Amino acid sequence: MRVSAKSDYALRALIAISVREDGKAVSAEELGRTQDIPHGFLQAILADLRKSGIVISQRGQSGGWRLARKPEDISIADVIRAVDGPLVSVYGLRPELVEYAGEARVLQHVWIAARSALRDVFEKVSIAALATGELPTEVTARTADEDAWTSH
Repeated sequence: MRVSAKSDYALRALIAISVREDGKAVSAEELGRTQDIPHGFLQAILADLRKSGIVISQRGQSGGWRLARKPEDISIADVIRAVDGPLVSVYGLRPELVEYAGEARVLQHVWIAARSALRDVFEKVSIAALATGELPTEVTARTADEDAWTSH
């Protein structure tokens, strides 16, 4: 799986919004500056997150962006789906819709299994967990194996 810049930037922006101790809305300019995210790109990401009900915008002098839901109710999977679409797609299709002929049919099972594995991590990790650094045990267990840290 390739994590897009959109997903990475969206997650970083949401973490920054969630750790605001004063609870006030955060401007896109501040988010972009503190997280080193290009302003135009960030505006498009925030619009996608707003359409998905993850953030809300507030106009006016103290305007900006805030979470629309509690940070513990927003998963990494929610964010990726909001800005990039399905977790796994094959030629733009969801794995269950892909059709193969003959011996290649087995590939569909691999794509379904990959989606399931991604869900096991991305649906269990919330913005709150990212903000506190307290990841679920199932996720930290996957990083305990040294092989997980090695590119193949």
